[in-house]
Amino acid sequence: QVQLVESGGGLVQPGGSLRLSCAASGTIVRNNAMGWYRQTSGKERELVAAFSTWGSIDYADSVKGRFTISRDNAKSTVYLQMNSLKPEDTAVYYCNARLTTRRGGYFYTDDYWGQGTQVTVSS
Repeated sequence: QVQLVESGGGLVQPGGSLRLSCAASGTIVRNNAMGWYRQTSGKERELVAAFSTWGSIDYADSVKGRFTISRDNAKSTVYLQMNSLKPEDTAVYYCNARLTTRRGGYFYTDDYWGQGTQVTVSS
């Protein structure tokens, strides 16, 4: 069974920094894509930053130049370094991964989500 475990959220003042981590565990054959999304109350979940299946990186316009996504494939872990944080970055941040697993002799590719970690930017 696959699990995504996130860490690193918290309360930070405007202009501060946080680093989120997301580690995938389980019978993973291949890590196809990983990324970060965020959601605030009453709004749809939106892309923050993500690695595509082909290795390219997408960033939301609102975080370009401030956030940096990175990953350690050997550890099936993705990171999000968030600098110059603004109050509008306040949200629950979710890790997403498209993983290939092997179950019962067959391969499956599915999307998985972490439990979410709260990021609050406030003075």
